[in-house]
Amino acid sequence: MSFCFIILAGGNSHRFRSKVGKPYQKIAGKSLVEINVDKARKFKQIKKIVVVYNKKDSKKAKSLKLKNVKLILGGKDRQQSTFNALKKVVEYKEISKVLIHDVARPNVSIKLLNTIMKKMRKAKAVVPKLDIQDAIKQKIVSSLNEYIIGKNRKDLFLTQTPQAFFIKEIYNLHKDNKSKYKDDDLSLLMDLDKVEFVDGEKSNFKITDQTDFKNLKNIYRSNMYIGIGFDVHRLVPKRNLFLGGLKIKSPLGTLGHSDGDPVLHAITDAILGACKMGDIGELFSDQNQKFKNIRSTILLEKVVEKIEGKNFFINNIDVNIITQTPKIKKHKKRMIENISKICKISKNQINIKGKTTEKLGIIGKEKAIACEVIVSVIKYD
Repeated sequence: MSFCFIILAGGNSHRFRSKVGKPYQKIAGKSLVEINVDKARKFKQIKKIVVVYNKKDSKKAKSLKLKNVKLILGGKDRQQSTFNALKKVVEYKEISKVLIHDVARPNVSIKLLNTIMKKMRKAKAVVPKLDIQDAIKQKIVSSLNEYIIGKNRKDLFLTQTPQAFFIKEIYNLHKDNKSKYKDDDLSLLMDLDKVEFVDGEKSNFKITDQTDFKNLKNIYRSNMYIGIGFDVHRLVPKRNLFLGGLKIKSPLGTLGHSDGDPVLHAITDAILGACKMGDIGELFSDQNQKFKNIRSTILLEKVVEKIEGKNFFINNIDVNIITQTPKIKKHKKRMIENISKICKISKNQINIKGKTTEKLGIIGKEKAIACEVIVSVIKYD
């Protein structure tokens, strides 16, 4: 069972009232587009990911550099944008089903995505819905008067995305029934007996305005966790000095089972602590010969991959490097570049500070280097 995941990000974001389009607003360094793409990548069944973008956002869409994601120019409205994507998707012979999703619903859960795809094993279409809890009123305007009538909310419900369909069927419906399109792709289906409705999620709300975005930020903040990391290594002759993934010219290097990079070791431990996943010694024991002299960049990459599998992503990293020598200032920029690539976050989410011990202790006597780190992570599901 193979799916294509279409993310609709082609709107104008008029109601959002921001110079930066809604799809490119960021939470913890990730845009709404990237958060949705990351969730789609969790599923082996999703073989293709398509992002539909607005022409005015061309530079922003391309600047995301999304790997193995097809970018498609949107149309003047949602229907045309969806149809533009479907015209391409229908060419993928190895894929029979499609999930059509609004970029403005980045808080869709992995659980809901999984439910929708499982239901498509037997259904012709699957749509998440929510029952209405509030009282519903309708304003009636006549030539003589205006009045309000109540509506039976039991007969009404709200639909969400993603909505799942067979590609060829929804493509043909778009092609032949454009005038019947209202709000979402479900509106094109004439026979609702084909549709399996599943329970939607209140947390899968649509970001329309700034208030919605603030609510989303609050949800993410409530899923934020903090971790602390610390590491110290002796300085000895005939060893390389690695700090923050950089090989630094020095007569002394750090002694360790691996390459002895105290910065990356402390970052790794802080990440593991924030995610409640043990510590660096448990994962990469110094009793194991396969880790002898291994680069710490490799170890950190493995940990980042592990936490992504648990639906965590890094929010920010704050680093104190405690050393009498070398001076950290001239190396900070390159260290930040290294760490940002490994951790898959932007450079402005990383801060590095160089500290000395005023020539006190073994660090002050240039016999050791230490590092302490605080990391915050967010779990998005």
